[in-house]
Amino acid sequence: MFNTVRTVMTFAADPEASARWWGELLDVPVKLDVSDTGAVYAWVEIGGVEVGFHPADDERNPRGGSPVVYWGVDDVDRVRERLLAAGCEHHRGPLTIEPGRRIAQLRDPFGTIVGIEGP
Repeated sequence: MFNTVRTVMTFAADPEASARWWGELLDVPVKLDVSDTGAVYAWVEIGGVEVGFHPADDERNPRGGSPVVYWGVDDVDRVRERLLAAGCEHHRGPLTIEPGRRIAQLRDPFGTIVGIEGP
């Protein structure tokens, strides 16, 4: 019935800027869809998953109403340091969930919380 996760959408004050920051960090192209009203939905694809940035809207799509996206990584500490150097801020962790499995959360420069998970 359910297959793999295809899209994870987050809400951002500036979807295009958020997507461009992630696109540059991950070295992947940014895709844009501009509606008739001028609203921008922007996204990057990595590992077969679309990570999208939709305009935040206090009534329908408030920031903080999104799930936390956890990226699978080979080394939590190394990737965490890279994200911090790229402009992210510490949010929580690193935490050991079980032996060999750790997580950390960071806030990107646009306020979106992102998680990393791995050894």
